[in-house]
Amino acid sequence: MLGSLRDAAGSWLAKGLLSILVLSFAVWGISGRIAGVAGHESVITVGGTSVSVNEYRLAYDRQVNALSQQYGQRITQEQAKGLGIDSQVLAQLVSGALLDEQARQMGLGVSKDKLAELTRDDDAFKGPDGKFDRRTFDYIMTQMGMRPEDYIANRAQVAVRQQIVEAVSDGLKAPDTFLKAVALYRGEDRTVDYLTLPKSLVEPIAAPSDSVLSSYFEENKKTYAAPEYRKFSYTRLNPEDIVDLSSVSDQQVKDAYEKDKARFTTPETRAIEQLVFKSKEAADAALASLKAGATFDKIAAAEGKTEADTQLGTLAKDKIADKAVADAAFALALNEVSPVVDGSFGPVLLRVTKINPEVVKSEADVAEEIRKDLALDEANRILLDTHDAYEDARAGGDTFAEAAAKLKLKVVTVEAIDRNGQTPDGTIVKDLPQSAQLIKAVFEAEVGTENDGLPTDADGYLFYEVEGITPARDRTLDEVRPKVVADWTAAETTKQLSEKADSLEKRVKSGETLDAIASELKIEKQTKRGVKRDAEDADFGRDGAAATFDVGEGGVGLFPAPTGDAEILFKVVEAIEPAGADASSVPEGQQKAIATSISNDLLDQLVAQLQTQYKIQIDQVAISQALTR
Repeated sequence: MLGSLRDAAGSWLAKGLLSILVLSFAVWGISGRIAGVAGHESVITVGGTSVSVNEYRLAYDRQVNALSQQYGQRITQEQAKGLGIDSQVLAQLVSGALLDEQARQMGLGVSKDKLAELTRDDDAFKGPDGKFDRRTFDYIMTQMGMRPEDYIANRAQVAVRQQIVEAVSDGLKAPDTFLKAVALYRGEDRTVDYLTLPKSLVEPIAAPSDSVLSSYFEENKKTYAAPEYRKFSYTRLNPEDIVDLSSVSDQQVKDAYEKDKARFTTPETRAIEQLVFKSKEAADAALASLKAGATFDKIAAAEGKTEADTQLGTLAKDKIADKAVADAAFALALNEVSPVVDGSFGPVLLRVTKINPEVVKSEADVAEEIRKDLALDEANRILLDTHDAYEDARAGGDTFAEAAAKLKLKVVTVEAIDRNGQTPDGTIVKDLPQSAQLIKAVFEAEVGTENDGLPTDADGYLFYEVEGITPARDRTLDEVRPKVVADWTAAETTKQLSEKADSLEKRVKSGETLDAIASELKIEKQTKRGVKRDAEDADFGRDGAAATFDVGEGGVGLFPAPTGDAEILFKVVEAIEPAGADASSVPEGQQKAIATSISNDLLDQLVAQLQTQYKIQIDQVAISQALTR
């Protein structure tokens, strides 16, 4: 946790002078004043400019709060110290004080009218109409515990610093020449000849001598150490583990069937077509045509309806929203057309093209399902009673196995398992209930002690007991010889292939061609075109593609194949600049990022220069006072 926070803190400050020095009123939500010890009222003094104990504390709290919000937890003072927040804040305030002193020496200031304008334009003080609201301003000042004159002073300070910052960086734009160079750099692609050097070039590797193998084992002994193993037993108390089917009588099954018969009934459904008419007269005319011999399909076509337009669907009666339509449709015979029905969306004619009759499962068909459900309901009801019975048995002196046996719970014993869920032969122990939680709990428990049950996903309990511990130890070479031999062989293969690849690289650099080496090794020379810088190349991988840009045209190099089973020896045949690359080729977002980076560099240089002009005094006693609550 501390490491990730430290990384975040570093990036939060990196090259950020512009945001640091021109912070608008960012101390809201932090109020209160800290009185300095007599003679130590200022943390920083730069010429005639000083930073008070209170200002240091406010800046410190602001940074702690920002990181606390980012990580969703309050950073303690110890963590803040480990992150170096006190030093970071000090550096920020020194930079600000240097700018303030420079502004004072230059006689810079802000008029009352400008301050009023800045305050009026601050979004925090705007009312519902989008304009400055004095009541909102007063309310916020009260909530902050800050006087209006303190706010005005802070706003003036920021505005004066802004004048210096803008003089250095306002309107700065990266030169077109620089942007063109960026476009050329990023847009370049390369044609590369290469040989894939497989491990078979150095295989087979001769077996190691006993002394070599022993030396390798000693150097890597910790790799082969046996972890701590634990033997434990567990029993699960879920509702299904205490189900007693024999406790449910036939009469209970019969009663449940009759009570919940609808659950086992599939209602009648019908495939229904409908024609909706604009008026009752049009519907009546269509019905008369049907009686005169016209068909439903022809009338639908005359109305401009397709087959899809007329399909209402295959539905149960209770799934049809329009009751009049439902009643009429389920009163029809197969393929019969209804009289005109006054539907919710107008007069309709209906036709039923398929009838799926109601199906009711018999009691005999569902008796076992009902019996199991009833037994499971009873098991859920008595689960807590069973849990208490287990606890009472243990409290009465029963062993883990005896308590489980009394309740007819199945006990499972795991002879040996490590923290990763593996047995001594490397097999993963499968089918452990609540596996991660159970293993963690087992390795936190003592041998032979009663442990609280772990909750299960089925709202049950998991009881366990540790029966033995095999401590971690170093294995002997004889115990792991086959694995050590395999590991040494793999490492030696990689080493010898790397050495061979290095020697081949030297030969190519001395003028020998890849074709000649390919012929000697009986492998194929390949050519890859369009290799892009930092691309996730399918054959080279990202690192390999980058390696081809580490040398110039005609350059030679080596990199591991992304599959890890070969070395790739390459030569850059051609470096191709992108056609028409100029400043406009760089995306606008990247141009802004470059300009910001240049601005930050200029501000860094300005502050560094000011540090040589003005004497900086830092009072450690005042800092300690600021950090003491």
